[in-house]
Amino acid sequence: MQKSKLKRKRGVILTPTGLKRLQAAILAQEITENYGQHFTVEELSHRISVSPKTLSRLWSLNVSVDKKTLKLCFSAFNLKLTEEDYTIGDETDDISDPNLDSIEIDSSQETNSQNSSFSSQSDKPVCLCSFPDGPVPVDSPFYIERPPIEQLAYQEITQPGCVLRIRSPREMGKTSLVLRVLAFAEELNYHKVIINCLQIDSDSLKDLNKFLRCFCTRVAQALNIDPKLDEIWDEEIGSKLSCSFYFKSYLLKQINHPIVLVLEQIDRFFEYPQLAQEFFPLLRSWYEEARRDTDWQKLRLIVVYSTEAYVTLDLNRSPFNVGVPLRLPEFTEQQVEDLAQRYGLNWVKGKESSQLMSLVGGHPSLIRIALYHLTCQNMSLTTLIQEALTNGGIYRYHLWRHWVKLQENNHLAQVYGKVVRADRSISLDPVETYQLESLGVIAYEGDRVIPRCELYRIHFKKQLSTTLETNSIFL
Repeated sequence: MQKSKLKRKRGVILTPTGLKRLQAAILAQEITENYGQHFTVEELSHRISVSPKTLSRLWSLNVSVDKKTLKLCFSAFNLKLTEEDYTIGDETDDISDPNLDSIEIDSSQETNSQNSSFSSQSDKPVCLCSFPDGPVPVDSPFYIERPPIEQLAYQEITQPGCVLRIRSPREMGKTSLVLRVLAFAEELNYHKVIINCLQIDSDSLKDLNKFLRCFCTRVAQALNIDPKLDEIWDEEIGSKLSCSFYFKSYLLKQINHPIVLVLEQIDRFFEYPQLAQEFFPLLRSWYEEARRDTDWQKLRLIVVYSTEAYVTLDLNRSPFNVGVPLRLPEFTEQQVEDLAQRYGLNWVKGKESSQLMSLVGGHPSLIRIALYHLTCQNMSLTTLIQEALTNGGIYRYHLWRHWVKLQENNHLAQVYGKVVRADRSISLDPVETYQLESLGVIAYEGDRVIPRCELYRIHFKKQLSTTLETNSIFL
């Protein structure tokens, strides 16, 4: 058998930026051509015309491949390779692409290499997803529906003058649901306006008139309407009447289709009771006006918040007891298994899902983080659980963020200590319950509370005990 010459040259390494672009392009084709199911290693190898071994080298982000091969990968998904997509690596054996004319190798060795690589890679999912941080994009195959939530939302948003209230602790998927409702509304040619209340300056929240002017301007700009606020605003009649007049007689008169107005993180207003006691009744009044006024019926309101406000609001003036309330539940075991399958994991029904849920329950964010690491970081479920229970493991940052919040309120930390140390559910003061629920660290059993999941119980019990011991030393 004739041995061929093996050329060696400086290789290139895919950068995280390049990987993200390539992942997005592959994911788009999986959605359009493969019903959202991941391409197998063999399918990707055939599509790109490179060996499975080369794909493995490419995804690693630390092993060089030939630049021609990288160009081939990008062009297979209609991308142009740019300098931001790669860095120069060490010398590499130029054996990755059998179609490149610069390669001369022993064909039997290449065949053996491909067979060996495929046998070791084909039973493992290929990681083509990004870290699950933030809302799930509308075109992502990783969104799990929680019937009948989505259909209720779609149905309600078509009702004239509706109010849709989406309430759940953070990281439960509220924004992901909102994105899908907005996509549905766009199909109906509705206008959409999204206001994240965290982006509003604190100074504006301390002055009702300033806030309402800011609010009206933001809505007008989102609708591509010249605000003309100074021409319409009438200080003599007061800011709330001016705001209502501006919406009805200026904004709503100029549009022919309904407006879906989303107020995200509306919890922010709870920190400003004077504003909350004026603005929330104003929203309620618009809802009531829509019962008899066709202009106000164009307004479809979605309010998104983590928990009920512990502020005094007249029930007849509050927007939090009208419209359709939606509270996102945790994932069921079947939904966890469905998501695991979408990640390419071949789990035994009722086994691995049960093990993971015994640690984190059906917490959507914690489930997604686990599946990402199992798929993309070559981590076993046993190792994941052991490390999480020992030092937080893959959930270290998530737990640390909760810990910082608890440390900001020493009394609240002590109260939560009672929750995690208790053998059964306990009753708490309503204000304390509201604060802990807003953090997302408790769950309800009837009118009593327990830790949100076993991970929280074990981790925070240990942390709070250590803090208590440390404090006692200095007393």
